[in-house]
Amino acid sequence: MKDQNLKDEVMKILEEAPNARKALLENYDNLLKLADYCQNNYIKSGDSSMKALEETKNFTTQSLASIAYQISTLANSVLSLFDAQTNQLRHMESSINLIGQVRDAIFKHDKL
Repeated sequence: MKDQNLKDEVMKILEEAPNARKALLENYDNLLKLADYCQNNYIKSGDSSMKALEETKNFTTQSLASIAYQISTLANSVLSLFDAQTNQLRHMESSINLIGQVRDAIFKHDKL
């Protein structure tokens, strides 16, 4: 059952990866649009350039926090994938070692 849980976890992460990548690409596009908006807003602001600058700072802070969260979530998924695959490899190694021990026991028994 544990092996099935590992497989399920790996499959879940691999299925979620394309959506996570898509979300990062969408954020990239949104950041470019936001940068254009902020630049145009600042240019058009005239005497209220400080207000436009503060608005730009707020947008920047919110956007970077959102992207940092997405990257952190994606990084945690990748780490979980690595952990699950490491556990699968340990299980395979254990199985191979057991097969080797059984083989050695059979050959030792045949020599007697």
